[in-house]
Amino acid sequence: MTDLSVDLGFLRLKNPVLTASGTFGYGVEFTPFVDLNKLGGFVVKGLYFHPRLGNPPPRLVETASGLINAIGLQGIGVKRFSEEILPRLKNYETALIVNVCGEDDEEYAAVVEYLDKQDGIAAYELNISCPNTKRDGRCPALSPETTYAVVDLVKKTSVRPIITKLSPNVTDIVEIALAAQEGGSDGIALANTYLAMAVDVEKRSPKLANVFGGLSGPAIKPLTLRMVFQVAQKVQIPIIGIGGIVSGNDALEYMIAGASAIEVGTANFVDPETTTKIIQDLEIHCRKAGIQSIEQIIGTLKV
Repeated sequence: MTDLSVDLGFLRLKNPVLTASGTFGYGVEFTPFVDLNKLGGFVVKGLYFHPRLGNPPPRLVETASGLINAIGLQGIGVKRFSEEILPRLKNYETALIVNVCGEDDEEYAAVVEYLDKQDGIAAYELNISCPNTKRDGRCPALSPETTYAVVDLVKKTSVRPIITKLSPNVTDIVEIALAAQEGGSDGIALANTYLAMAVDVEKRSPKLANVFGGLSGPAIKPLTLRMVFQVAQKVQIPIIGIGGIVSGNDALEYMIAGASAIEVGTANFVDPETTTKIIQDLEIHCRKAGIQSIEQIIGTLKV
């Protein structure tokens, strides 16, 4: 039998398949469709310190092979999450990762400090890269200096591992990844959505109230796959690949390119069972290829 477990150094997963933040709610919403215990882990919806309404509608637009969203990180805040949601998740035998947000560096640290007092959390995913919120028009992941600053501050605050979720909307993704590593990040999630827009031809107006949103889905996979490969050549910390994964083959591409694990996002909206089907696909592939441990394929791309 194939060993699908992967060791991230700071966290061992029963398999490399996780769900991406924002597409899986707080986990409890998917329990009628998915056995959470079968997953390597799941990343809950982004949390600010206080509840957040997000952007006005319309907030979703379908595109060719993709989806543009401008949800704006709507959420219930750390207090309600800790009191209402977390107790329902503690009994699942899988890694619970909390996506952490902030309007400034201090809010990121405050969210982590609050959550550090709660049990049942395996790690934090530091969301410094959402393209459809306003933070003086920029997110920290757009420069190595601001990336380093927020990662360094949160790492000093946290008692748990930090995974930094980076933005693809940069010129040099490698320098941003290196800054996250230097700041103390334990891992990198690569990448968030691509800044995009859609136009209503009849109305001659943007289809999203926010004008811009983040593009996800199969259309972005080749772009993010390239970034994962580039970053994997330079960093010494594990990478979690995110972007357009809908099948076992997609997951394998990311892992061969250098990712130690993957997150499934938009595909959860199309088929809530996508993650468990991918796990089955990975097991079948490894068995047919005579691979005893899926870790054997990580970073094996021949160039």
